Amino acid sequence: MAEGSVFTKIINRELPATIAYEDEEVIAFLPLRKQASVHFLIVPKKEIHTINDVEEEDALVLGKLFLVAKKLAKENGISETGYRLAMNINEDAGQSVFHLHMHLLGGEKLAPMLPRKEK
Repeated sequence: MAEGSVFTKIINRELPATIAYEDEEVIAFLPLRKQASVHFLIVPKKEIHTINDVEEEDALVLGKLFLVAKKLAKENGISETGYRLAMNINEDAGQSVFHLHMHLLGGEKLAPMLPRKEK
């Protein structure tokens, strides 16, 4: 996989984005195509392609993704009503940008993640 994902370009300010949170390790911004009334992408600044590429040294930054999600959920008034955190890993799960990222979705009643299968 090539270096320099679209998210890296946003981090480096080579592409525009509406940034909701940023510190030295994590950035969160609005996606181009919102899938819920509240939708943020929460991204480590270190370019990690998928969960399969996570190293022991990445544990703290991965934990920070959840803390940023909690903060954004509270700031956007969805921490009590409910929200979904999702990560898609590789193509079969729908990952289209190979730079690890977490989706924060909420602000409305969300559909089930997968259709229920009849037994």
